[in-house]
Amino acid sequence: MVAAVVFFVAFATPIVWWPGTPAAVVLACEALVWLTWAVFVVDYAARLAMSSDRWLFVRRRWFDLLVIGLPVLRPLRLLRLVTFLSLINRRASSDLRGRVSLYVAGGAVLLAVVGALAVLDAERGSSDANITDLGDAFWWAAATMTTVGYGDTYPVSAVGRGVAVGLMLCGIAILGTVTATLASWIVETVSDAQDGTSALSDEVQSLRREIAELKVALNGDEPSGPDGSRPA
Repeated sequence: MVAAVVFFVAFATPIVWWPGTPAAVVLACEALVWLTWAVFVVDYAARLAMSSDRWLFVRRRWFDLLVIGLPVLRPLRLLRLVTFLSLINRRASSDLRGRVSLYVAGGAVLLAVVGALAVLDAERGSSDANITDLGDAFWWAAATMTTVGYGDTYPVSAVGRGVAVGLMLCGIAILGTVTATLASWIVETVSDAQDGTSALSDEVQSLRREIAELKVALNGDEPSGPDGSRPA
């Protein structure tokens, strides 16, 4: 978690500070980026070494390996921030819906920040770029994640368009998760209401049976007349 925070600060500082970022700051931030990458490599290697079944570990932790091996391009390095989601998973509620809600909220914020920084970093090198400051980048990220797509700002570089594709797919996934979570809550609420109605109906039926049995018992205890008949 500390490595992820350090990496995020080191990655974002030159982008936010641009174009007047001192060369020493850029060099220090780049060194911190590679240092955090080394920390992630050591962490993965240590967990792999301690695993009893290493092939199973690699298969189950394939995304961790992807985070280490894939981000050779600068924007893709932001994949290392998925450690934030791991922390959310450990702190999340034991309730599945609560965990999903925290994932969605944390993932949405993280995705917006990552997308904005990545596309801004990729687009600043293009002469015909229209995403040139942080405000435009966040506006574009929000419009893309929500599938609104106004079209007033858009990436023109190959790397920027690659970031856009990833942001589109992740945005659709988040919206789908929100819809599914809301639908699950509605279904559970209706089901609880129906269960309450059913329980009340069963209780009424039980009371009716008890009343009927009580009437039979009372009629059976009433004294009979001289001829053996029961009074009306």
